[in-house]
Amino acid sequence: MPTCTLHPLPYLADPAAYFARIRQAPGAVLLDSARPSAERGRFDLLSAWPVQTLAPQASESGEAYLQRLRASLAQLGRATLPEGVELPFAGGLIGYLSYDFGRRLENLPTHATDDLGLADASLGLYAWALISDHQLGCSQLLFHPSLAEAERQRLIALFDTPVPDSETHFSLLAPMRGDISAEDYHQAFDRVQAYIHAGDCYQINLTQRFRAPCQGDPWHAYLAVRQACPTPYSGFQTLADGSTLLSFSPERFIQVSEGRVETRPIKGTRPRSADPAQDARNGAELLASSKDRAENLMIVDLLRNDLGRTCEIGSVKVPELFSLESYPNVHHLVSSVTGHLAADKDALDLIAGSFPGGSITGAPKIRAMQIIDELEPSRRALYCGSLLYIDVRGEMDSSIAIRSLLVKDGQVCCWGGGAVVADSDWQAEYEESITKVKVLLETLQSL
Repeated sequence: MPTCTLHPLPYLADPAAYFARIRQAPGAVLLDSARPSAERGRFDLLSAWPVQTLAPQASESGEAYLQRLRASLAQLGRATLPEGVELPFAGGLIGYLSYDFGRRLENLPTHATDDLGLADASLGLYAWALISDHQLGCSQLLFHPSLAEAERQRLIALFDTPVPDSETHFSLLAPMRGDISAEDYHQAFDRVQAYIHAGDCYQINLTQRFRAPCQGDPWHAYLAVRQACPTPYSGFQTLADGSTLLSFSPERFIQVSEGRVETRPIKGTRPRSADPAQDARNGAELLASSKDRAENLMIVDLLRNDLGRTCEIGSVKVPELFSLESYPNVHHLVSSVTGHLAADKDALDLIAGSFPGGSITGAPKIRAMQIIDELEPSRRALYCGSLLYIDVRGEMDSSIAIRSLLVKDGQVCCWGGGAVVADSDWQAEYEESITKVKVLLETLQSL
């Protein structure tokens, strides 16, 4: 089998200096583990100048689009890494699926307004990447065998050449404001409660959107929020229409590594406190909360079912249940569901059977998505979708795009939400939806 080649570069724990060389290039994308600040995440991955970019056509089904992605990977060609090298990516697809890509996989109503006009998905096919391994402390260029020698030499020269620091700016032109009032949220919450008590659903993830007019370079905003809230599934992607995706997610959607599948749902949140004693109490309260454990367990059961569609029978397990993960702004309750991919299935089959992630819909999933479309006035776009890569070997990693920003048409949007169950309190859920994005809102306001 053809083998990728590698070119060593000086190790940088922070990918900003390397990404600065390409961030104005077509298809520039960064998947960022937020080192050295974040505690989790081993690799950073960045690239640009894709061989092609694939977005869904107007009436194309989700399955048909995923099949086109599969064909593009085959077109690039399978490749292996040099012996003894462990890297997550050997050339392949990098990009995003919006939450609304789920409409192409399931039959959903169309009540919510599509006022942002973001494509349901956009993935580029990349024949090279710069990968930093924070466990081994090395950065290197990876070249797929199909990449021409002249292009390899151009990239080596590009990353070997120092780039002078450039001044960037970003600012809001007005404060970030929610699209709905507290009373609007209360009414939607009451509708969810009515559906729960009628037996339609057990849990609904109810969210609200915040937005403001803005100006300047979104990369400046990304660096500022990254510093304030480092998370292991961060990412930055520029789109052909000038839009920019900025994500600061703590949550893995699905990883596939040598046939082993893992999803790590987050369900359960408490705010951090500057007072260490109070902060410890908040974390302990979350761990002991029967309500939050019940919410988490509902989603674990949903995801066991989702993974069971494409994993070997009997292989789906729950090796980790109700773990506490702490980030600069919040404590989270996290579980892990694993399995082994069936011999006749691949990562794209997993997406078809599991997207969007159950932690951001509710249960049962399809009915929850129908209720979300009825009660949330506008489509979620990037929010609760996924940033991901899938390489030519079948390896994949993906996030749930929570704590994310979309800069488009002179405005910046973000979303916050949480799970509503039978014993939820509307005011507590409303405050939680703000707590989750408070660090994003405050950081943008300070620029």
